[in-house]
Amino acid sequence: MEIYIKGIGNISPQNTFNNEYFLEEIAEYQDDYLKCIEPVYKKYIKPMLLRRMSRIIKMGIYAAKVSLDDANIDIPDAIISGTGLGCIEDTEKFLSSMIINNERLLNPTPFIQSTHNTISAQIALMLKCHNYNYTYVHRGISFESALLDSMMLLRENSANNVLVGGVDEITHNSFLITKRLGHWKNLSINNLELLNNKTRGSIAGEGAAFFVLSNIDSKQNYAKIKSVSTFYKPENYKTVKDNITEFLKNAEIKINNIDLIILGLNGDTKYDDIYYQLMNNYFKNKNFAYYKHLCGEYHTSSSFVLWLGAKILKSQFIPDIVKLNKQQDKPIKNILIYNHYKNINHSLILMTGC
Repeated sequence: MEIYIKGIGNISPQNTFNNEYFLEEIAEYQDDYLKCIEPVYKKYIKPMLLRRMSRIIKMGIYAAKVSLDDANIDIPDAIISGTGLGCIEDTEKFLSSMIINNERLLNPTPFIQSTHNTISAQIALMLKCHNYNYTYVHRGISFESALLDSMMLLRENSANNVLVGGVDEITHNSFLITKRLGHWKNLSINNLELLNNKTRGSIAGEGAAFFVLSNIDSKQNYAKIKSVSTFYKPENYKTVKDNITEFLKNAEIKINNIDLIILGLNGDTKYDDIYYQLMNNYFKNKNFAYYKHLCGEYHTSSSFVLWLGAKILKSQFIPDIVKLNKQQDKPIKNILIYNHYKNINHSLILMTGC
């Protein structure tokens, strides 16, 4: 059964929250981390509710509502999200309050909203949706896990329209902690020069991207998701190559039929080597693109690249800012996405045009 992307909504460090535009204006940063460009939330969220919501919840709700409106769907048959770290800001507020107030007279709101499933729950409350609701917290494959669950529901005919998304945020405190662990570059760099900075560490980012997936064909659909797969801690390049070969074989497509390969290069010299090995050998002479210079690195960055792939297939246009090499001028029918998070969680997504 075919799985279609029917609607999209994306809030990121780029101007992506309006579906009418597609990376025409690129936001350039010289900061420690990339923060989302936020829309005017009152379009979808009442001002009284806004006051009690943290930033990540507002981003998630807005992106979800945009995707539902794009698909002309009022209430989905299921709401599934993936997040690596959940509502960090609310967690920090609650822990700080515990320390400052000696664990007395605590405001319960930050604690209630600090759980990972808060975003999906808040979307359901706003929509008055009582259907299947689930959140996956699987580190670097959280979004892919949500995507696989959505696809299974659709293929089993347990649902016709599923709202699925990936959401993660960055805060100053979480940035400082993860920087001490060596996740990020020591000095602030220009995000558009990410791959030119040949040092350890990447650039931190965040985002909220939601999609309406359907098993019903329609002219308004953006693309089809043919297959999704994940694998864990490969031993070496050969293991990665074998996993990709098996993935393409199961999807019944040959590497020669892939028109564009989007890679999760993040500028970290320790982890980017596998991408370059594939480009120079297994994927030789293909069209390549990348995306983390636009959104930064975070657990669910693959939700941003699914949005990118859907827009490319729908518009048949590859923005220059994401191109890695000189592109062959031909129709884009099949896109392969390969991403990994610190060489631990690896994922593959195969998308095709409608």
